[in-house]
Amino acid sequence: MAGELKEDPSALFDQVPSLSALPRQVEPLPGGLTNRNYKVTVPGGTFVARVFAAGGELLAINRDHEYRNTAAAAAAGAGAPVIDYRPDAGLLVIGYLEGRTLADADVAAPGTLPRIAATCRRLHEAAPFVNDFDIFTVQRSYLNVVQTGGFRFPAGYHRFLPRFEELRQALAARPATPVPCHNDLLAGNLIDDGTRIWLIDYEYSGNNDPCFELGNIASECHLPPDALDTLVTEYYGRPRRAKVARARLLGLAAAYGWTLWGAIQAATSPIDADFWSWAVEHCEAAAAGFTGPDFRRLLEEAQGDD
Repeated sequence: MAGELKEDPSALFDQVPSLSALPRQVEPLPGGLTNRNYKVTVPGGTFVARVFAAGGELLAINRDHEYRNTAAAAAAGAGAPVIDYRPDAGLLVIGYLEGRTLADADVAAPGTLPRIAATCRRLHEAAPFVNDFDIFTVQRSYLNVVQTGGFRFPAGYHRFLPRFEELRQALAARPATPVPCHNDLLAGNLIDDGTRIWLIDYEYSGNNDPCFELGNIASECHLPPDALDTLVTEYYGRPRRAKVARARLLGLAAAYGWTLWGAIQAATSPIDADFWSWAVEHCEAAAAGFTGPDFRRLLEEAQGDD
């Protein structure tokens, strides 16, 4: 799903040394659900200019954290280098990564999951990020925003709050050591340069359970269960039944939490995109997981030993 704010960024780019040289070619990039992204080519190189949209605070986005974590991911060899950051202008400039943006079918294709796992390990083994990310905390924040603002959200959402809490408690019984995670690995945030998979867009990055990263990939990229098994096995180097269960549950928790992200965006975003359908889709996925035949088994397996 792609959206775009239709404003001319030329005056802003004129003020930034890395983007101001002429001749300058500016090409809007697809995606960008909380910002506008532009590919900017000047004699000095090719860059991506991320122009932030208003309202990020409602979505628990901290742009200073995004900037610092993006720089840390670049140092770890998982993301593009940071070229410039202008918080007053709402602009982050990063290097342009030559490569192909993946789609869901690409993520599930043979040979891709091991490469994604390798990049996730590269990021997760780096120095800690400057902040933490917890989907249970984020969900509570989003729910408060939705209720305070009087925004609509999918019918039946509250029905699953008890199971969401049950899931949280089950995972808390065996807490994981947090590592620097991207936390928003849609297929569109994965770039394949033919050799390595790169991760872009660190708006929701923070230290987190690595199984959230894996489960969220599976959830957002609509991977079948056997593909998540492969991803977890590649990440850990051997089959890990408890980790697969943990990843599946955190993917379910992600779908439930991100439902409210869609509801907030549908009510507030200036970007032309169908956020409401996005929210409904995630709510339906969460409902299927909470009521499915595997839910109780996964709660038990996630607390076991591999």
